[in-house]
Amino acid sequence: MEEKAGNVTRVKIFDQVYTIRGAQDEDSIQRLAEYVDQKMREVARGTATVDTVRVAVLAALNIADDYYQMKRKLTETDKSIGQKALQCVSVLDQLLA
Repeated sequence: MEEKAGNVTRVKIFDQVYTIRGAQDEDSIQRLAEYVDQKMREVARGTATVDTVRVAVLAALNIADDYYQMKRKLTETDKSIGQKALQCVSVLDQLLA
């Protein structure tokens, strides 16, 4: 059997231990696991459900929302930087003309 490449890290998420194999270093994987655990605990505190799968799905939706908000902000920032760069080029063109 062929061994898959990658680091192996044991993490604990919502009181369950998982073995994660990935290209990232152990610290990065641990930080991601801590983030997921935090989100799941926030959801669990805010809802009456004790169903782990339901908590995981709601946490995943929260994480997806965080991701899309950050992605939207990045797009807006890129657009703003592009506009400012065009303004700078225009000013430089006027100064050099």
